[in-house]
Amino acid sequence: MLMTHAHSTSNRARQRPALRLVGTKDLSRDDWLAVRKHGIGSSDAAAAVGLNPYKSQLELWLEKTGRDAGPPKSDPNDEESPSYWGNILEPIVANHYARRTGNRVRRINAVLQHPDPKLDWMLANIDREVIGASDVQILECKTAGINGARLWKEGVPVYVQLQVMHQLAVTGKQAADVAVLLGGQHLEIHRIERDEELIARLIELERDFWGYVQRDTPPPADGSESAEQALRCLYPEDQGHTLDFTQDPLLSATFDELQMVRASLELQGKREAELKQQLQQAMGEASRALFANGAASWRKAKDSVVLDVPRLLKEKPYLLARYPTTKVGSRRFLIT
Repeated sequence: MLMTHAHSTSNRARQRPALRLVGTKDLSRDDWLAVRKHGIGSSDAAAAVGLNPYKSQLELWLEKTGRDAGPPKSDPNDEESPSYWGNILEPIVANHYARRTGNRVRRINAVLQHPDPKLDWMLANIDREVIGASDVQILECKTAGINGARLWKEGVPVYVQLQVMHQLAVTGKQAADVAVLLGGQHLEIHRIERDEELIARLIELERDFWGYVQRDTPPPADGSESAEQALRCLYPEDQGHTLDFTQDPLLSATFDELQMVRASLELQGKREAELKQQLQQAMGEASRALFANGAASWRKAKDSVVLDVPRLLKEKPYLLARYPTTKVGSRRFLIT
């Protein structure tokens, strides 16, 4: 059994138990999502502080301010979705954790709220409560497929550590176990203990994010694909007018830097293509080549059969009128 430990700080005032904000046993998914808009949940923690590899602060801000109608939502019943299998396998992971450790666990069917009125925006959903153990009180269940398992090679990923530390902050508990099923057949158990310094810093950064929500002001974009999609959702249309930023030194400097970065990328792209072609020319008809510091392959992909749409519409133009679909246009950012 693999166990990892985070630093624990024991010298602290005893915190009151978390408040039960709302029961979730008979709560619909839509109602549960609506409740989550009223604060930062544990699964929001990493995104709120800009450390979630899948979701930006800007995307989370859209959700919390009710502006997330545009982006496509994940279907909870989609069997291709990792979250679908995470929900299906959660009780199985919990049962195997209990069997391996001997700890008893039970569900907490509620959204919990921090007992401090000044932190009432801190919410948490706990997968399982550990009963009767002196050294651990919370169980967080995770699953990771072939691609996701790489994030666990060095232990618990940062975004999961922050999720659990948020849970400990809300509940006042001392430690949590993270049980993760990797690749559907390997169970690891990691221990995360309460760290008062980290919790204080986490609360500070989360409060900063919640301030954006309360002020209805979007946080800065971070260059991620998530932020790109959030910007398209936030500003889907242009109104045709022009803004004059010539007297804004900060934005003008940003524009100049963007031009320099693009010019540099263009030169690097041309050099990359040149180097690749030199190697391809040397390989000729070979499938693979070995070098002092690595290897390269140049193989033909398998042939595939696709529908010849232009020819089909040329021969049967009435099909376009019978089966039309609209491709929604999106804004393009161009330097002119």
